[in-house]
Amino acid sequence: MGLSMTQMPIISLANDDTAALGGALGDSFKQFGFATITDHGLDPALVQRAWELTAELFAKDEAYKRRGFKDGIAGARGYTPFKTEIAKGAAHHDLKEFWHIGRSLPSNSPLRASMPDNIWPGDIPEFEEVFTELYSEMDRVGANILSSIALYLGLSAEWFDAAIEDGNSVLRLLHYPPIGGADTGGAIRAGAHEDINLITLLLGAEEAGLEILRPDGSWQSISPPEGGMAVNVGDMLQRLTNNVLPSTTHRVVNPAGDRSQYSRYSMPYFLHLRSDFPIATLPGCITDDNPNRYPQPILADDYLRERLIEIGLLKA
Repeated sequence: MGLSMTQMPIISLANDDTAALGGALGDSFKQFGFATITDHGLDPALVQRAWELTAELFAKDEAYKRRGFKDGIAGARGYTPFKTEIAKGAAHHDLKEFWHIGRSLPSNSPLRASMPDNIWPGDIPEFEEVFTELYSEMDRVGANILSSIALYLGLSAEWFDAAIEDGNSVLRLLHYPPIGGADTGGAIRAGAHEDINLITLLLGAEEAGLEILRPDGSWQSISPPEGGMAVNVGDMLQRLTNNVLPSTTHRVVNPAGDRSQYSRYSMPYFLHLRSDFPIATLPGCITDDNPNRYPQPILADDYLRERLIEIGLLKA
């Protein structure tokens, strides 16, 4: 039986039946572009410490945070100031600030040029240690999800392993400051957009505000159980699967009432392909009814650069 238009299942990653798990995730992705998951295996104590450190970081003054800003790297590492990022085609910049943590590669790696050094706030104890571990754990959970998705697509469970090895993935510590009674002039916390990457793993979506655009033009709220996670398809996976798995438009709306007096924090992990991976349509996703929409392959890093220009993080 198919899912209703509004019912998004809660999927436990503890399911040992990999094929059944892939079916549940794939069906949810195919219908919604999103899935809500539990039992992801992240250590709750690690996640709790990450929340504490995120709040501590963004409580610092602007001058402190800007010490973590580096021009010319399109926000790939360190701090990106408030109202910098703008959704493609939007009229207003997002009401958010964030800090990026990426993969550390040895100097002799052929992918080193596409991944700058991490920028760490040196006087927040445990920051580097905690987020290095969380990055690694999110990488592991994401790879497990992709193994299940590979089976759903008729591929081997290991198909994505080489595609994401040393991938240009980014962990974003995200802060939406309080709105209060201020007139935002039409700006919202995150304008309607799609993610660039392969899949996104989102911690912190329990707090109200995340909405996805449904085919009928309505907006649907997404809120996984406490401690759970929202996972969504990015544009790279949409392109790879010839739109079989859609990258769904989503946004974060401004809170109303008492919640407008509070900050909102989230931690999305944008799981990327290797920078040198050619995104070429999977043959199994091409049919007479769904001809190849993307006949010309494109390198993952070239695709990323195109999109970073569109959202204002990289100058053309």
